[in-house]
Amino acid sequence: MRAEAAGGTGMLEVISQMGLLIGAGVLLGRLRPGGLDPEATRRGLTDTVYFLLLPALVLDALWRTELSWDSARIAGLAAAGVIVALWLADTGCRLCRMAPPTRGALVLAAAFPNVTYLGLPVLEAAFGPWARSVAVQYDLFACTPLLLTLGILMARRYGTATHGAAPGVLWPLFQVPALWAAAAGVAFNQAGIAASPAIEALLRLLGDAVPPLMVIALGLGLRWMGSGRRRLSAVFPVLLIQLFLMPLLVWGLALAIDLNSRLLPPVVLEAAMPSMVLGLVLCDRYGLDTPFYATAVTLSTALSMLTLPLWYRFLL
Repeated sequence: MRAEAAGGTGMLEVISQMGLLIGAGVLLGRLRPGGLDPEATRRGLTDTVYFLLLPALVLDALWRTELSWDSARIAGLAAAGVIVALWLADTGCRLCRMAPPTRGALVLAAAFPNVTYLGLPVLEAAFGPWARSVAVQYDLFACTPLLLTLGILMARRYGTATHGAAPGVLWPLFQVPALWAAAAGVAFNQAGIAASPAIEALLRLLGDAVPPLMVIALGLGLRWMGSGRRRLSAVFPVLLIQLFLMPLLVWGLALAIDLNSRLLPPVVLEAAMPSMVLGLVLCDRYGLDTPFYATAVTLSTALSMLTLPLWYRFLL
């Protein structure tokens, strides 16, 4: 199992590679070579991935993956992790005195892991190309739908913005290109339609560009905006839930439902990912505490460089 999962590459080496790419993104943002605008560059990279490269990767992965009850199990485990994390964070915040915008930012940061921007490249590097489908299913069958429904409801509940809200909770789901690609991939898969070699090669070429670009964009998006001991201590629940409690819960549930032993390590590692960067968009749009959320993303990402190898060693 270890030889197959690591593909000859230790998890520490994988994390080191991810760390270097994140660091490259951070340096690009700090040094601004050639007058580079870090925010514009990040948006350019993420928009290219979001609208073109990621849909191609999703279509390729779900078209060729053998879909079974394990797909439903992966989605169920991901949904359980997010929902329990939402409840834990929201319940815990009631015991402390936080302004509603900060409370909303904390709940989002604690509940939604970075399963695509960091999780997908980590899984692919650690387990091999087959693990792409695990990341895709974990995200698109559970995390993204929950983010664009429950996540938006939470953001509206605690945010201060009074404009720009979507007319309905479900409408944002129809605006995600990767979800349309997922639907097409599942449809082609179940219909038994085979992709031509030329289409497979094109989808693979586009999909291969996703992992490095996403990790570099993650580095460009990291922002340190928190200060003071009290503010930093408020991030602790995010770190506890996101990096320890959520993967522990998913691991226990995976054992309880007898998840395929090959799938268990990548699924639990997805649950152990740090806070997702995309939550910054919801914070800005709905008037949550964006500086707090940015601090939570930065700290959880940095700490995950230590915790992910520990989870990997524990699981294998």
